[in-house]
Amino acid sequence: MVLSATAHAAPLSWASDAEANVPFVFHDPADQSRLTGYEYEIAQAIARRLGRPTRFVQNDWDGLIPGLQRGLYDMVIDGIEITPEHEQGVLFSRPYYMTTERITVRRDQQGLDTLAALHGHVVGTLKDTTAERMLQADPSIRIRAYEEETNAYTDLKNGRLDAVLLDGTIALYYGTPDPDLKLVGAPIGQVAYGVAFAQGNIALRDQVNAALDGMMRDGELHRILARWKLWTPAMEALTGDASTPDIAPEAWDHYRAATAPTAGWRARFDRYVGFLPLLLHGALLTFAVSACAMVLAVGLGLALALMRRYGPRWLGALATLYVEIVRGTPLLIQILFIFYALPGIGLRLSPFVAGVLALGMNYAAYEAENYRAGLQSVARGQIEAAVALNMTHFQALRFVVVPQAVRMVIPVMTNDFISLLKDSSLVSVITLTELSQTYVRLSSTYYDYFGTGLLIGIAYLLLGLPFVRLARMAEARFHTGRQRRGHI
Repeated sequence: MVLSATAHAAPLSWASDAEANVPFVFHDPADQSRLTGYEYEIAQAIARRLGRPTRFVQNDWDGLIPGLQRGLYDMVIDGIEITPEHEQGVLFSRPYYMTTERITVRRDQQGLDTLAALHGHVVGTLKDTTAERMLQADPSIRIRAYEEETNAYTDLKNGRLDAVLLDGTIALYYGTPDPDLKLVGAPIGQVAYGVAFAQGNIALRDQVNAALDGMMRDGELHRILARWKLWTPAMEALTGDASTPDIAPEAWDHYRAATAPTAGWRARFDRYVGFLPLLLHGALLTFAVSACAMVLAVGLGLALALMRRYGPRWLGALATLYVEIVRGTPLLIQILFIFYALPGIGLRLSPFVAGVLALGMNYAAYEAENYRAGLQSVARGQIEAAVALNMTHFQALRFVVVPQAVRMVIPVMTNDFISLLKDSSLVSVITLTELSQTYVRLSSTYYDYFGTGLLIGIAYLLLGLPFVRLARMAEARFHTGRQRRGHI
């Protein structure tokens, strides 16, 4: 049954990691502004049958389930395997796709066509998957678990792995098209994908199940999968659909054509030119996050330094504790804690605000140490002199001590901003698509790590060069100022 959509229906928000996720949900190689993939089409069909518009939310793979539990979206569709471990954390719909595990090796390799044959070899897979658990059953297999499937197949081609064991869906799109690789052996095991919901969201789970049942009965699911060359005997057994409609794998053909190696420098240049809007968007987001975070770091860092240098003993102890805790824990953990843990106490922040807050609070600890060194370089006698001139203690700090200290640390502060600019890549884990995440998307789509990497590197360099120049100017001006004072 298909419900008619209404203008007042709430959007059905769903999440996936579309940065390197062929053929599930990904950006069309022929038009990077358009999402595509067989799961994308399934999500659209479900929403249409529920009479609701859709709202897609991009999230990093590791953050999909935490984001679901936090309430950032209604459901996740991203090849999430229905396993007892996963069912402890989320609700699942009925399976919408069944597949198996497949072994991929280099074209010139022989004999590694079964799980037993992988004994003693180096094998790549995705972390926290059925394939990884299969490999863990043999302690002699040296497992390398990846976050992106493209990296596993790239390492296989480069000889860093002996084989890759992954879902047949992934192997079809990453292993089959590559002339240097081949799929070997019979299908292994069975894997079921389901739509994931937060625990307790039974009503939506039941509605989605009804929609999936309808798609199986009227053949819509069959038609979607056939277009992507993904209809298999396992799906026939799951759905009971034994029909053989004449459906061309047009989505598969489109993907193959769009990702075919470019011939000649002009075609490659045109492709790189097409990347520029994405690079500009990523660069603007990177700069916005970094600039806002640095403003926070400078203000908070100065306050911490003043507390430690001139505040009461208990206030200085609190500032010292803050600095030691922040400097002693990884920035990535701080970002994840602020974004995913704080909602547990009722504090929900947008990805942008959470990224700015995490970076700013982290760098404030380092700025505080810089300012403390600057404050210590100003003789205490200057405060006494300022007080003798009828200034208050606060005015002495504001007009005499702090300006001199800040002048001392401006070169260091400018260098810290350049470091923060590069560390902003970590905010990609909380759904912000900045420059580093743009690199993941483009390089994994076109298998071009070299050229795309150069473009991203140039973008970071162009963002940082003005501040490198600023740091040199500040150092030169400070050096000139010291020379002048020395001649007075």
